Amino acid sequence: MMTVRELSRLTGVSIRALQYYDEIGLLPPTQYTEARYRLYDNAALERLQQILLFRELEFPLKEIKQILESPDYDRNKALEQQIELLTIKREHIDNLIRMAQAIKLTGGVTMDFEAFDKRKLEAYAAQARKSWGATPEYQEFEQKNSEKTLAEMKQTGDGLMALLAEFGSMRDGDPAAPGAQAQVRRVQDYITQHFYSCTNKIFARLGKMYGSGGTLTENIDKAGGPGTAVFASEAIRIYCAE
Repeated sequence: MMTVRELSRLTGVSIRALQYYDEIGLLPPTQYTEARYRLYDNAALERLQQILLFRELEFPLKEIKQILESPDYDRNKALEQQIELLTIKREHIDNLIRMAQAIKLTGGVTMDFEAFDKRKLEAYAAQARKSWGATPEYQEFEQKNSEKTLAEMKQTGDGLMALLAEFGSMRDGDPAAPGAQAQVRRVQDYITQHFYSCTNKIFARLGKMYGSGGTLTENIDKAGGPGTAVFASEAIRIYCAE
């Protein structure tokens, strides 16, 4: 685990920025100490790398948060597109450097403004955004959250996590029990109300994600206690199979 100060030293991101990322729900710490100091694990570092790559490509924080929380977010696909965008950006910068060197060498003014053309970069970025938002669920998600502030989006996400955490008090019981199944329905209704139309097919996929390990599983277990994510995942599986 790293403290916020250690994470800042490692990444070059200011402590205030890391605190702000926590406040808006973009990069929550893995846990807090009893004295309320933030602590970060490797999963948080991985998420921060994704955030910083998007920031290098000048994506707004709100858009980054929407992408990372999209039900169709694919890290490997995102990395491929980020690599391509960064390659195009490097070509653009190389062209600017060559133009500046030519001006310095000639001591005059060049009439070639092609190096300033960012249309290729902007076109690929637009294509990448479109691919991330190609599904009806993402488009609905974006529509419902377009007018929300980052703080409001965090509040909505916290509400979902609170509902998932309630499975923690049931995790020693039967996931098929009426109480557990009623809680599953509340979660599904909440997602539909605040994010996108959560069909049973989509919900079954989400349920698998909840219990498959990684940051999401860890966050659910942190909120509801060890085993909460797997219990919720099984309860959702039973609900969607009916």
